[in-house]
Amino acid sequence: MAHIEHVALWCNDLETLTEFYVTHFGATAGPQYTNPHRGFRSRFLELDGGTRLELMTLMQGVGAASASAVPTAGFAHIAFGLGSEAAVDAATERLRAAGRPIVDGPRRTGDGYYETVVLDPEGNRLELTI
Repeated sequence: MAHIEHVALWCNDLETLTEFYVTHFGATAGPQYTNPHRGFRSRFLELDGGTRLELMTLMQGVGAASASAVPTAGFAHIAFGLGSEAAVDAATERLRAAGRPIVDGPRRTGDGYYETVVLDPEGNRLELTI
């Protein structure tokens, strides 16, 4: 059976996004990978349970990479399972106190999920759920 091995996310500030996911979601950051030939840097972050998030950025004016190499369409959201309603509530308050925009929630959706939607530092939608 297939499973998600990792989710990749283009970003503008690799360090800021790495710090955000380490601080607020307990991710473990792997070493930074740099490919100067392609003008590309990335870093894998591992979350509880082995799920990985790859943060990727282009190096300005280096190698074969260009702004056209970045897709114009991104993901809709990344969902983080936190284990309980109490954990969703606690994360929501922690992120609100850190100044992160809370888009919606916490709430129970029409399809039964208990969730909060928050934006990361680059405006990507994160869904916090059980």
